[in-house]
Amino acid sequence: MSEGGSRGDVAMRANENVHRPGVTPEEMAAGYDEWSENYEEMMIWKGGYRGPTITLEEALRWVPPERRAKARVLDVAAGTDCVGSKLHREGFRHIDAVDPSEGMMKLRETGIYTSDFLEFIDSGHSTVPKDTYDLVVISGGMGEGHIPLSGLDDLVRVAKNGSFVIIVMRHEHLQTVPSYKDKLEPYMDQLEADGKWKKVERRIVPNYFCDKEGLVFVFRITKPE
Repeated sequence: MSEGGSRGDVAMRANENVHRPGVTPEEMAAGYDEWSENYEEMMIWKGGYRGPTITLEEALRWVPPERRAKARVLDVAAGTDCVGSKLHREGFRHIDAVDPSEGMMKLRETGIYTSDFLEFIDSGHSTVPKDTYDLVVISGGMGEGHIPLSGLDDLVRVAKNGSFVIIVMRHEHLQTVPSYKDKLEPYMDQLEADGKWKKVERRIVPNYFCDKEGLVFVFRITKPE
């Protein structure tokens, strides 16, 4: 086996631990706590994880340069700021983070994030302010034991009318995650039917993580004023 293949296998095993079948949200968060110190090395260097780069590319497409310094951004499942740091380098200056892993939160000492929210999406008592963000992004936060279908309602709740929600995830999760299979996209479509958002993009991207395909969704918030 090549060195690259070996690195990829190690990264995949680490990733599958927090996405394993039946993992609870609490177990998932604890898994990320344990993984936090070498998360970026394992995912990006060993696993070739392109989620943050893809997310950045989408953010730059939908938020023009003249709006980036003032735009308020929520980085959902922010982890070790892989996405936040890229956004900051491109001129975004008001970025908040939400993540349930205390271990991941402790690693944030760069000053990139204005506020950190240590909590689960769809916790039922979110402290993330509603109708606040011009851009909401998720890179790798979807999966077994991660963000539930009803978590999408939280994304709509915190976003401003006219803003964008970008979700970047592993394509195979549509079939391998029981709570998403034949449910995630219909739920997204129902939110559109309810006038909460409008889908402006859905595309499959190659080599998202360990040669697996990724899936990109972009929605424009259209909820009534």
